[in-house]
Amino acid sequence: MHRLIIINPGSTSTKIGVFEDENLVFENTIRHTVEELKGFARVHDQLDFRKEIILKNLEVNHIVISEIDAVIGRGGLVKPIESGTYEVNELMLEHLRIGYMGEHASNLGGLLAFELARDIGCNAYIVDPVVVDELQPVARISGLKEIERVSIFHALNHKAIARRYAKVINRGYEDLRLVVVHLGGGVSVGAHEYGKVIECANALDGEGPFSPERSGTLPVGSLIKLCYSGKYTYHEMKKLLTGMGGMVSYLGTNDAREVVKRIKEGDEEAKLIYQAMAYQISKEIGAVSVVLKGQIDAILLTGGMAYDDLITEWIKDMVKFIAPVEVFPGEDELLALCEGGLRVLRNEEKAKMYFESEALAL
Repeated sequence: MHRLIIINPGSTSTKIGVFEDENLVFENTIRHTVEELKGFARVHDQLDFRKEIILKNLEVNHIVISEIDAVIGRGGLVKPIESGTYEVNELMLEHLRIGYMGEHASNLGGLLAFELARDIGCNAYIVDPVVVDELQPVARISGLKEIERVSIFHALNHKAIARRYAKVINRGYEDLRLVVVHLGGGVSVGAHEYGKVIECANALDGEGPFSPERSGTLPVGSLIKLCYSGKYTYHEMKKLLTGMGGMVSYLGTNDAREVVKRIKEGDEEAKLIYQAMAYQISKEIGAVSVVLKGQIDAILLTGGMAYDDLITEWIKDMVKFIAPVEVFPGEDELLALCEGGLRVLRNEEKAKMYFESEALAL
């Protein structure tokens, strides 16, 4: 039996879990107030603060850390890398501290895992960060030489659900062609071919279909005019596209449950916008299906919105001619991180190392 500590930091919370193999024996979400965090200028400045709270929480709940075999942290914004479980090393720590691909609370995942693992005397890992990039060369061409398409998506959940489905049908993930759709605050649609995501949009910047709070790909000419209209600064435009876009822009909320409630109460505008989101997601599924030449074993819908039968049925109705559609609601990130660590501890796969020379050599 393997015992693991899992750490998943968010902007105002730190989720921790303790697993014995795949069995969750302890879970807690530690909330951090704005008052507690306002004194930290940068994300990595919160490291000691969050570490102390985690250790106290484990102690109070009688978790004996000396019995832990590995600590797994949520992967942050490191350089683009292949999918897998990576051992935290000095270069990764440096890139997480400086925010190589940007500042985000998830950068603390690897840092916190390393700190705890060093105290315990075990290894620290991260699993499938959002910057997993396995695009084929042709997918990187944008149409403008100065801009290259990049892959930033919900890699952890994509990969975990793909593997889970493969296990259900008694096949290997590396033997399947799948389209995986994460339906959350952001939406990402990926073409999975034999264990690699060869096509996926940059969901962090809101590319692809619009989502509850992201604008999705917009008409370029109109977007340029808006950027130069004088109404918005650069940072205001970024927020407009990746926080105030999508459903928020039209309906003033990013909560799909509230939108469904409005629809049931007869709100026709809410129905139109919600249908439009399903329509765009379905179009994206069709687009990435072409990348796989229509040879698809299944289309998998996952994420928080996958709990809602209304949107999943709309999507199914539009794409079921392509391949069977299966629904895996939610995003159990703690379990997904645990599974990545267990694959290494059980010698089912080898932990990857994060190197400067290999970080972009995919």
